[in-house]
Amino acid sequence: MSGKRLAVIGVTVVLLVVAGAAAAVGPWRDAGPTDAAAAAVTTPVQQVAQDAMLPARTKGDSSALMTLYEVGDFQCSACRIFFDSTLPQLLDEYVVPGKLRIIFINFPIYQLHPNAPAAHEFALCAASQDRFWPVHDLLYRNQDRWASLDDPSAYFFQLADSARLRADSLAACLASGQMRALLASEAQGAFNAGIRSTPSFVLEGSVIRGAAPIDVWRPILDSVYAAKTGRSNRPRP
Repeated sequence: MSGKRLAVIGVTVVLLVVAGAAAAVGPWRDAGPTDAAAAAVTTPVQQVAQDAMLPARTKGDSSALMTLYEVGDFQCSACRIFFDSTLPQLLDEYVVPGKLRIIFINFPIYQLHPNAPAAHEFALCAASQDRFWPVHDLLYRNQDRWASLDDPSAYFFQLADSARLRADSLAACLASGQMRALLASEAQGAFNAGIRSTPSFVLEGSVIRGAAPIDVWRPILDSVYAAKTGRSNRPRP
């Protein structure tokens, strides 16, 4: 399927899909990049985030020393595992204390997850109402209910009510298609940054692939934090 063109809600995006990529399980971290390689990976992702309602899709303090770009697909089962098992601990241990901020990057893989583009368009419309994260959470929690539907639109409007979205504004956003070009550009930007599977994460120029458990994340984040501050992130026993 290399080089296959994917229709993302009516917009053509070039993505490379590696067999089994959506459930990538390690090794978790790529080899440490050179400065040039780090820039090649990080810069396109940063540009995407800066152009696409950054505050609405950022969780954490803007002054946090570490920024983690989470590249996800709402229909991806491995992304759901990360959401259920790892994200809550990252929030408690790093985001809430102000050490880390997380920025979500959209990367729906249509061949594997045909309802993902509609889910991501829905989430971006929610972001325009500053309700991205409630919708993000609802999409993952209810993934089993909408992933296999022929048309998930009606179900998404049910979730919109739970997320306290303005129904008229949501309907207008979806009807206009205004988020489709943004979604296509974001997916392409992530691809240009070297992303080939979900979930993937970009931290300090390194790509971390798959739904790694918190025990994998702690030494990575603690090392970065220590390098930036000259002190350990974790209290001594």
